[in-house]
Amino acid sequence: MSEKYDVIVVGAGPAGVTTAYLTAKAGLKTILFERGDHPGAKNVMGGVLYRKPTEDVIANFWKEAPLERHVIEQNLWILDKNSVVKAGYRTKAQDQEPYNAFTVFRSRFDRWFAQKAVEAGALLITETVVEDLIWDNHFVVGVKTGRPQGDVYGSVVVLAEGVNSMLTQKAGLQKDGLNTAQLAVAVKEVIALDKEKIESRFNLEEGQGATIELVGDATMGMMGTAFIYTNTDSLSVGVGALLSQVVRQKINPNELLEHLKNHPIVRPLLEGGETKEYLGHLIPEGGYNAIPKVYTNGVVVVGDAAQFVNGIHREGSNMAMISGKLAAETIIDAHKIGEFDERALSHYQKKLSNSFIIKDLKKYQNASGFFETNDHIFSLYPSLLNKAAEEFTTVDNVPKREKQRRIMELVTSERSKLEILRDIYRGWRVMG
Repeated sequence: MSEKYDVIVVGAGPAGVTTAYLTAKAGLKTILFERGDHPGAKNVMGGVLYRKPTEDVIANFWKEAPLERHVIEQNLWILDKNSVVKAGYRTKAQDQEPYNAFTVFRSRFDRWFAQKAVEAGALLITETVVEDLIWDNHFVVGVKTGRPQGDVYGSVVVLAEGVNSMLTQKAGLQKDGLNTAQLAVAVKEVIALDKEKIESRFNLEEGQGATIELVGDATMGMMGTAFIYTNTDSLSVGVGALLSQVVRQKINPNELLEHLKNHPIVRPLLEGGETKEYLGHLIPEGGYNAIPKVYTNGVVVVGDAAQFVNGIHREGSNMAMISGKLAAETIIDAHKIGEFDERALSHYQKKLSNSFIIKDLKKYQNASGFFETNDHIFSLYPSLLNKAAEEFTTVDNVPKREKQRRIMELVTSERSKLEILRDIYRGWRVMG
């Protein structure tokens, strides 16, 4: 591996593969490293892929990529211990090609996507850990791998290493490692279930898919969300919560998942299913305030390694792909002038700043801190909402004005009107 490459990409997730695919397609000599035995082997993403950002990389990908179902319905369930308040959106407009979103298995999709990069000319090396960067006078000129004679040299190194961003730290772009308040721990199971049962239980026709995001008791009142996504003949079921709260409450992540699966509202959806796969992973939740510097001499950072995850809107893979695309555009331009220093690569930051990635993350920059320090948002309010719904929907010959009074007394017995108004105002400030 002593020959020199134009582009070295570390990590074959959506961000890394996007960069490798586009640079190779442009004629740049590109090598792509993956520590797993195949791309996607280490990923635990819930499983929703959005068409628009993916199509910005590979046109009409949905006609040949290994997808599960196209999503026509998206739901939010707010759980209490024995009840749920539901909100959702379903439309026939998303039941027509080219569709809006799909459920996927990342292990299958990432393999297919990486093969597209190989077909474009990239060299894919799996089961290889990139251990360090090679420096020459304050300039990164390659990487050290765990293989014998594994030093690889290149004009630019793309760090798409995911949340465990050790190389980003070694590049001096992230001064300290992420703390537990900037990470979520997520666990997921793939539960096999007959497609007919899936379509019956979720009110779907063949090929149609649905998603359910769950908060409240789904995460035992901790900051986080759970999910249920329909695949062709299985369900992806998972839950993620802020690592700092999981540690503080001494909860095992597997216990969190079992709690979700056995919830009386959730259990009927999974009945008769058989667990086929179990995965666990850390997800970056630091948002805008945790974004490292994303470029230096000979280096750019993309995807999860750059903290490009928007948990509020369930967005990660789309941000990864678009960051990889912007990085590739920057590298291709730098290659044309033969310069890969900070000045040349700084155009990547400018492209990011003009994109939805930075604009959206900046919009929600204080959300994570607000929810982490006000965990009653995920515990108290879901419970109060469900109790209020029970009172409101119970027909018992009580006048409606009396019911309204009961609901108000119920709510204010747990939290004063001033505290509720303060929560609403502060929530509006961080989400608005």
